[in-house]
Order: sequence, then structure tokens, then C-alpha cells
Amino acid sequence: MTTTSTARRIAFEALGWLLLVAGIAALILPGPGLLGVFAGLAILSQQYEWAERRVRPIEVVALKSAAQSVQTWPRILGSVAGALALAAIGVFWGIRPDAPGWWPVADKWWLVGGWGTGATLIGSCVIALATIVYSYRRFRGVQDPEGEAVRVSTPEDD
Repeated sequence: MTTTSTARRIAFEALGWLLLVAGIAALILPGPGLLGVFAGLAILSQQYEWAERRVRPIEVVALKSAAQSVQTWPRILGSVAGALALAAIGVFWGIRPDAPGWWPVADKWWLVGGWGTGATLIGSCVIALATIVYSYRRFRGVQDPEGEAVRVSTPEDD
């Protein structure tokens, strides 16, 4: 193994673990937690069998869901509206207007995080929109979208 390939392997492993830990943290904190966990596991699955065993079923379910989500216009429009709502909430959170009168605790706890939290919500919107575009281009108009999802998620060397 050359020094370059060793360095690349270490960098990808570090990125995988970083995404996995950040994803787990984002399950509690604002942000795309499940996406981070999945991305970390997907990267780690290149090196570890245990990660690949966990990624494959998630990938199949995610692709089936993506395929189903673009089969009707109401689903597509609802998904886009939800993504844009995330961005709007992110901007609102970042602007951080004064706490309303009905807010029951100290004003310092109103919209905690400011632009840091708002940016993660806006980032989630961008990821959601990219996923919708991918799903539309990949699965819209396909005769058997769920079968296509399984086919896409199955590695060629299996």
C-alpha cells in the first residue's frame, strides 16, 4: 500500500467517523441527523463489513421512499413546500426576532443558536431539494419504481 493510498484511506475513515458522530449529535441538536449517520456509515462501509451490513437495508428503504415520493405531483409539491418551509424557518431563526409575549421562559432561550441553527436548517433544505431533484430524474416515469430502487441499491459485484 502506497503512502498516498494510506493517507486517502485514513482521511476517508476520519471523515466517515466525523459524519457518524456529527449525525448522532444532530439527532438531538438541530440538523440532518439521520442523513449524517447514513453518510458516515456509507463512507465507513467501504472499509468495514459491519458498516456495510447496516447501510444496505437503509439504502434500499431510502431509495424506495425516494421512488414513491415522486410518483404523484401532490407528493412532489408537498416535498418541495416542506423543504422551502425549512429554509424559511432557518432564516426566521437566524434573524431571531424578539421573543413573543406568550414565551414562558427567559428571553435568552428564544430561538437558541441564532444563525448557526438557522444555517443547519437552510442546509437541510438544500439537501432535501437536491434529493427531490435526484429522485425525480431517477425514478419519475419508471414502470416499477420500487424494483428500480432495489436495482440501483444493489452493488454490481453481488
